[in-house]
Amino acid sequence: MISILRKFKEGLAKTVAVIATRTHGLFGGRRIDAASVGELEDALYAADFGVATTREIIAEIKEAYRKDPELKGRQAAEIGATVLRRILEGSEGRLDPKAKLPSGLPLVIALIGVNGSGKTTTCAKLGARIKEEGGSVILAAADTFRAAAVEQLRTWAQRLGLEVVASHTGADAAAVAFDAWQAARSRGCDVLIVDTAGRLHTKDNLMAELAKIRRVLQKNDPDAPHHRWLVVDGSLGANSIEQARVFHKSFGLTGLVVTKLDGTSRGGALVGIYRELKIPIFFLGLGEKAEDLQAFSAENYANAVFGIDDGK
Repeated sequence: MISILRKFKEGLAKTVAVIATRTHGLFGGRRIDAASVGELEDALYAADFGVATTREIIAEIKEAYRKDPELKGRQAAEIGATVLRRILEGSEGRLDPKAKLPSGLPLVIALIGVNGSGKTTTCAKLGARIKEEGGSVILAAADTFRAAAVEQLRTWAQRLGLEVVASHTGADAAAVAFDAWQAARSRGCDVLIVDTAGRLHTKDNLMAELAKIRRVLQKNDPDAPHHRWLVVDGSLGANSIEQARVFHKSFGLTGLVVTKLDGTSRGGALVGIYRELKIPIFFLGLGEKAEDLQAFSAENYANAVFGIDDGK
């Protein structure tokens, strides 16, 4: 069985590679010097870790090097991982797959984000994860604006043995969400996951549509949706921070899912989102398969980035 750390390493391979390439294998054990510290700084910027995080990591490595001129790359990696874990303290979102509310009503998760971010596949993968962990779940195909979205979710749901409530392209998305909630309640489901639109004619129209879904769900449960997670494409790098700002201001995000990290060398951007907005990170998309949606672990993330094998 593949370890979780190995999954993180494989999923973040391109980010790890850009650091290894630019530092010429610094973490392989050779002694560091001023030039290699500069190479690491450049590599962290290239991987979109941002100014604040990069400066913190480099400052602590420089201080350690000042105290010990024999400092090895391996020790520098340990320092970098420690700083990264400290920055990400409190960042791990946790979802109970049997999280039905005390009232007996389903827990509602709304997935939000622009087209192309991976919302629809994340909806299905998250449903599969909840099911595998013993929870019961229904999916709502409420991205009715995009022609392929409903069929895409139906296809994934069939493949993974999940129930989905859907209508035709162009149907009222809020009505689909309402029907799905009714179905989840009548079946006694633990969780309802709502896939939402990522683009309408204008940004204002999109935000209005999301607000309508929220209002309709609140007719059933005043607290729904209990989770509002932004699904963001990891390959956007630092540009994802602005996206998170906009959705957080409009919709009050409660969580983050970062997808497509296996296809990018810019895997540091999620740190910047957390630093600025303090939105918990629930899951990372580390590959195409359903099981590649992994619960976020700050320790595994930091260890993968800096090439640490044993987590110590």
